[in-house]
Amino acid sequence: MVTSDRTPVSHQLPRIVIAAPASGHGKTTVATGLLAALRAGGLAMAGFKIGPDYIDPGYHTLATGRPGRNLDPFLCVEDSLVPLLLHGAAVPEQADAAVIEGVMGLFDGRIGGDGFASTAHVARVVGAPIVLVLDISQVSRTAAALVHGLTTFDPETRIAGVILNKAGSRRHSDEVVQAMEATGIPVLGVLPRDAGIEAPSRHLGLVPVAERPRAQQGLDRLAAQIAEHIDVTKVLAIAHSAPPLLGHPWDPNTALSELSAPLVARAATEADNSGRVREQPVVAVAGGRAFTFRYPETTELLSAAGLRPVIFDPTVDSELPPGTAGLYLGGGFPEVHAGELAANNSMITALRRAIRAGMPTVAECAGLLYLCRTVDDVTMVGAIEAAATITRALTLGYRTAIAPDDHLLGVTGRRVTGHEFHRTVVTPSVGDQPAWLVDGVPVGFSLDPADTGTPSVHASYLHLHWAGHPSVAARFAGAVHTFADRLLYRKPQQAWIPEQNSVDLGRGDLGQEDLREDLGYHGDRDLGDGLVDLAVNVRIPRPPGWLAEVIKSSFDDLAAYPDSGPARAAIADAHRVGPDQVLPSAGGAELFTLVARARAWSAPAIVHPQFTEPEAALRAAGYRPRRVILHPENGFRLDPDLIPDHADLVIIGNPTNPTSVLHPAASLRSLLRPGRVVVIDEAFSDAVPGEPETMISTEQAPGLLVLRSLTKTWGLAGLRAGYAVGDPGLIADLAAQQPPWSVSTPAAAAMLACMSERARAAAAAAAEETTRRRDHLVAALADLGLDPVPAPRAPFVLVDTQAWLPGQHGPGAVRGLLRERGFAVRRGETFPGLGPDWIRLAVRDPETTDALAKTLRAIREEL
Repeated sequence: MVTSDRTPVSHQLPRIVIAAPASGHGKTTVATGLLAALRAGGLAMAGFKIGPDYIDPGYHTLATGRPGRNLDPFLCVEDSLVPLLLHGAAVPEQADAAVIEGVMGLFDGRIGGDGFASTAHVARVVGAPIVLVLDISQVSRTAAALVHGLTTFDPETRIAGVILNKAGSRRHSDEVVQAMEATGIPVLGVLPRDAGIEAPSRHLGLVPVAERPRAQQGLDRLAAQIAEHIDVTKVLAIAHSAPPLLGHPWDPNTALSELSAPLVARAATEADNSGRVREQPVVAVAGGRAFTFRYPETTELLSAAGLRPVIFDPTVDSELPPGTAGLYLGGGFPEVHAGELAANNSMITALRRAIRAGMPTVAECAGLLYLCRTVDDVTMVGAIEAAATITRALTLGYRTAIAPDDHLLGVTGRRVTGHEFHRTVVTPSVGDQPAWLVDGVPVGFSLDPADTGTPSVHASYLHLHWAGHPSVAARFAGAVHTFADRLLYRKPQQAWIPEQNSVDLGRGDLGQEDLREDLGYHGDRDLGDGLVDLAVNVRIPRPPGWLAEVIKSSFDDLAAYPDSGPARAAIADAHRVGPDQVLPSAGGAELFTLVARARAWSAPAIVHPQFTEPEAALRAAGYRPRRVILHPENGFRLDPDLIPDHADLVIIGNPTNPTSVLHPAASLRSLLRPGRVVVIDEAFSDAVPGEPETMISTEQAPGLLVLRSLTKTWGLAGLRAGYAVGDPGLIADLAAQQPPWSVSTPAAAAMLACMSERARAAAAAAAEETTRRRDHLVAALADLGLDPVPAPRAPFVLVDTQAWLPGQHGPGAVRGLLRERGFAVRRGETFPGLGPDWIRLAVRDPETTDALAKTLRAIREEL
């Protein structure tokens, strides 16, 4: 997880890690007691738990008065540990110190991971000294040998002190303290045997603090014992010896904003056209005694996504919170409280109604059990056709899971990390549509109870830490916002009746909406370390030398505000149009945003499949455009008669991304009519030799707007350079929406250079070369029985792989097998109108194409 590109900042945070040789030595007792004792002494304390455990942080919460948090490099990746630590220490106020409780034995981590995710590993990453807790109830001098071994096992692990626990007598503890002198590790205190300061346990460990009505009294006693028997001054001195931390605190808003897909959340005060104010949708979060397991970052991400998490107690509350548009049912012990849950008939009824209506619902472990028909024959919600039973066997461990299909928490192929921790089984263990593939085995349930075509229920045993996978939060939040819109516009005035080849997503009934595609998904998200890039359509890996020099030379003028006037004139001259017909922009994406905002559209329509950014921009502006879906049976060719007569905005690509189809200019021209704006996305037109079907013309056409991008041909995706050519009135409307100085000085310089005769000749030569390379790719694929969409004209081809592999295989199988063998291709299902077996392949050099063909042949032969 990347949290920021800013220069790291130094943070002084006193901190210690409480560790032990094994479980059961008293880490939770000491960590919780230290937190409570130091807080009682006037310090603001922050508590953390290494690993996925939910219960111990509950005790930390009680001791500190602020959320206890987890630090786990498997669930959230190693680079996130320091940001998450800084965040937890700063919310709701800056802590004076942090106590981090370890997991299991000091060096015990993920099985087979060579100590990865162990206490020692995390302590090294966050630069925290370690204080060992040692149960000496069954040992004396040997305790010193144990400490010596732990100290010398890994020289990078710093053990700064020892606390002896469960001493039988003063004589006993003195023997251990004396032996400990040989280790050079100071003894910070000795706790006597006292069952009164231990938390009770049951089948999954400690009893959660929420289920202990006298937990506060026990904590007060524990704090007093710690203050009496441990030298907290020395403990604080060790904490203050920790070096400064470099980085930035994790921030949920930043985590969401750094996703390549823009979040679909709208501000709480936004009003629709009728003036109705859209309140923040509520996510009802299960709490109380039966549902105590959740990470605080989950609700923080939901809040950052424009939602309002509200805790409800399924054992006692009769209704869901007002305004509920989403459900989060986390972990806990519903099997322990099954009788109370079953007795609350009104809540079960409310949940059944909400889930049947398509309310987005996430159910993790305990939530899964609650949604089953029964738990040990006790009636539950019944949204899932399965029965849960308690067993003696413990299922415990980290898991890596893959989304087998598009569902509530991810798109096909999305990989997540999580953990399981339960003594129950669900029969059957998987639905018709599974929630995840774990080691290739389908598990859990992805359900569409409202029969909308889009799964709205996601239930499995897998616990996820959403801070490690903010895309999960974004996907769920998008579904909740969509459902809230559906509630808000429950009885709208229908704009028009959908026709056979179109899907009405106008300001009409959102119940017809199909949002399985991730409209903000771009090819760069299919890339990965070591993968050959066939997913991104940028022609070259970097700008040519002469263009790079032009861009570098522009740096001398960065102190002055940008002036795109010369670039505008050069673009107009190159296309032989007037400057009032041209608008330079920060890439094509900005142009789509300007189009969406330029006018008050009443019936926008988008021809799909195509680049998803136009629809994303219209949605962000509050529109629900009609989708006109073209089909493979006729080669994805445009039939102008499919466009609704009353559409006042039509957007189409040419050549179309991802089909590579080049539509005849005559067909496009027939779309023009009074009162309608036609936007042609010609981002790849300069890759077609001679640009035969371009709609840019010296003759002005009212209502026509052509969008161009320079990023693909010239390797400028990181610079953002594009322009619009068309109706002067439209150009003026777009310019009125464009922020001042949108086009940077380097981008303007690049535009000017790319309009030169030299550049245009180089682009023409590149188009010819692209044609030869594409022909080679098409021939190689056809030889394998993978025929692309006919007559491709762009620097990419689209291929349907559904029936190519022998036998039965899941959706997206070819894409997944290619990725396993080192090739990244663009997934098809994120384009409206396509499914997961469609793949788009960028045209590359013949050597890369031959390597791809060889790999595909090997895949076919192996299967």
